[in-house]
Amino acid sequence: MSALAEAKTDIQESERDTVGEVARLNARWRTIQAERVLKLALLEEFPGHIAVSSSFGTEAAVLLHLVSRVYRATPIFFLDTEKHFPETLEYRDQLIEFLGLRDVRILKPVESEVAAEDPRGDLFGLDYDACCALRKTRPLEYALEGFDAWITGRKRYQNDDREDLPIFEADTNGKVKVNPLANWSPTDIQTYFNEHGLPRHPLEAQGYKSIGCATCTTPVAEGEDPRAGRWRDSEKTECGIHVTEDGKVIRTRLIDNR
Repeated sequence: MSALAEAKTDIQESERDTVGEVARLNARWRTIQAERVLKLALLEEFPGHIAVSSSFGTEAAVLLHLVSRVYRATPIFFLDTEKHFPETLEYRDQLIEFLGLRDVRILKPVESEVAAEDPRGDLFGLDYDACCALRKTRPLEYALEGFDAWITGRKRYQNDDREDLPIFEADTNGKVKVNPLANWSPTDIQTYFNEHGLPRHPLEAQGYKSIGCATCTTPVAEGEDPRAGRWRDSEKTECGIHVTEDGKVIRTRLIDNR
């Protein structure tokens, strides 16, 4: 067998192992509460080999507060695309201090890649997907090397593409992705904010419900889904972190968790 064939076989076996692991986790833990999911993931299943990806957006404080209650030294990745609203960067720093987070890692795009692919800084206006790949997807992929799993704050209610989101899913890179808030409702989120006195993102009061880069985010009108303001007037719904190589949204329905 050639070296290339062996490599492909290893990748396929890794993907099968991850799918099997995710199925086992969902079968055993699909009904547990978010904080228990985090304890399981951070302290039992992947200790020392799991990180959190956070946008420090309008709902981020809930997941980060839960993480801080379990293990404040958890690595937390913030993708600094260099296109964020100033308010997001201020809110990030506020939450870090408020929650006592000990290991927030600021991920930026590789300078040489930016120089080659977006020298004028206007790639977002030419190709959303290429800009997200440069400034979000690849920096996260580099940061996740050496980790076995990562945690997101995604929820089923956010848009139709996430309606069957499981608690645990197999990522395309062979890692386990954990979505402890998958089955939370908007009411659950708002109740948690109120009960724990969590600070709000300053742009939320201006109609921003889901916040990404300033160049690609607009306020959301009453009745629109929370992510309607992202890449408005385009078919794009995800930045690329949660999609496959062919651009389709990952839908890993290994176990129905509803």
